[in-house]
Amino acid sequence: MHADISRITFRPDRHYSAVIAQQGRVQLDADANEQAAIQLAQARTTAVDLIGQHGGPRGATGFALGFVSGGRELDDLSIGGGRYYVDGILVDATRPQAGVPVVDEGHATEDGDKDAPVDEQPAATWTYWDQPDGYRDAERPGDRLPGQFPYLAYLKVWERSVTAAEDPLLREVALGSAMPDTAARLKTVWQVLPLPGTQLDLADGASKDEVRAAFAKWATAQAPTARMAARSERPEHADEDPCLVKPDARYRGQENQMYRVEIHEGGAAKDATFKWSRENGSVTFPVDGLDGTWVELASLGSDDKLDLNVGDWVELVDTAYTSRGEPLPLLRVEEVDLPERRVRLSGEPDPSVGRRPELHPFLRRWDQRSASRHGAGPGRTKQSAGKLRGGALRIEEGGWLPLEDGVLVYFEPGRTYRAGDFWTVPARTATGNVEWPTDAARRPLLQSPMGIQVHHAPLAWVLGEGSVPDLRMTFGPLAAVIPAANEEELAAEAAAEAEAKAAEAAAATGPGVPPTAQDDEAQREN
Repeated sequence: MHADISRITFRPDRHYSAVIAQQGRVQLDADANEQAAIQLAQARTTAVDLIGQHGGPRGATGFALGFVSGGRELDDLSIGGGRYYVDGILVDATRPQAGVPVVDEGHATEDGDKDAPVDEQPAATWTYWDQPDGYRDAERPGDRLPGQFPYLAYLKVWERSVTAAEDPLLREVALGSAMPDTAARLKTVWQVLPLPGTQLDLADGASKDEVRAAFAKWATAQAPTARMAARSERPEHADEDPCLVKPDARYRGQENQMYRVEIHEGGAAKDATFKWSRENGSVTFPVDGLDGTWVELASLGSDDKLDLNVGDWVELVDTAYTSRGEPLPLLRVEEVDLPERRVRLSGEPDPSVGRRPELHPFLRRWDQRSASRHGAGPGRTKQSAGKLRGGALRIEEGGWLPLEDGVLVYFEPGRTYRAGDFWTVPARTATGNVEWPTDAARRPLLQSPMGIQVHHAPLAWVLGEGSVPDLRMTFGPLAAVIPAANEEELAAEAAAEAEAKAAEAAAATGPGVPPTAQDDEAQREN
């Protein structure tokens, strides 16, 4: 997640069940975030154990798909409302209804038209083309539904962070513009996407179970195989004399940092690139307007550490760009106009991003720089140059790659990479080291990406108009009415009641003397 956090401490292999606050101690963001992560993991594990890999509640199962033939227009899919669970993650397809505005004679619309009609109520359900996190573009052939049947419609689910740069309502305006924003949010993102049947290697007339099994095999193959390790520089002969530490053989930054290493372009190593940030990618600048290569910003940062300088690489981002996950080349800051709060970039941003204010565009700063072209700017530390492509660094497997100040990363050879996947590397001045798992010999361990964790579920096998076999799963409630007693239970209950009455009668005649003995004694006296 791109948020201003100190580190991520949630480690499932430690099996912690709660975070315990102690009196008089400093409270850190990592502690609160770990508690949230523990609770999410517990809840989702329980859901998977009870529901399975995916399923929806009976009577409210979401994502019922219907094929809508476009005729001369584009084909579409209707997406029914309701809830569905994918790997324990709750996904809600319910389409919210628009609010009802107050309309009076003195109220005019934004364009000044008092007689403008009131907006009509939106459709009751989503469709493939207007799904909230899909951002499909009819002008792009790759976004259209396949013209050849059959194809599988599936659900893609993942999570991402949202800050006040993307959702201004998260900012408490009472704190003033000089204060930073507060907490970020974690958002569940879902998309209904098509998969051509030719990619599933299925025979004609395949059953639903065969389609589900083929899709599960395909989904497993989508996971990246990349692994990375990190460390700070080690002194020569460190194994021979661990106490020998050269001043430059350690993390040399002046501040604690949370490095983020993120894949920019995916694929094999020869095609993949990565970018990195010393602030976990959290340095962002909301965009107020675009004019060619000039970008007007809401602010330029509060200090030298969190501002923009000539030579910085930036990524123009908005909600649609993030949801699509299709990276564009990074752009370099060529000029900074402080009085006008604007910067000139090395090229004009792609037309597909940053032009719609309702998508809240912003610039995200990345900290790799070409040392051969620009030196370290104000507030920056010296770093090593790398081979750039489109502003990002090329993946070089099998060797230690320097970032800055003695921080190095290593990519395992022969792996594949997925855009957006990331690792975080906390660096601490107190130890002069980075926090990274090691073995007993203090060798850094290779780690899979911390995210993005993508989840898939099959929804429907689209054979054509009027033929959309449903692949969803459903489950009923666990609670049920108490069943009526059977004859055996009723007989046992009657016997128990008779035994209890006999015991009461025995107690009423006096302790220790059976009723028959008392009757015999009374007869002798007579």
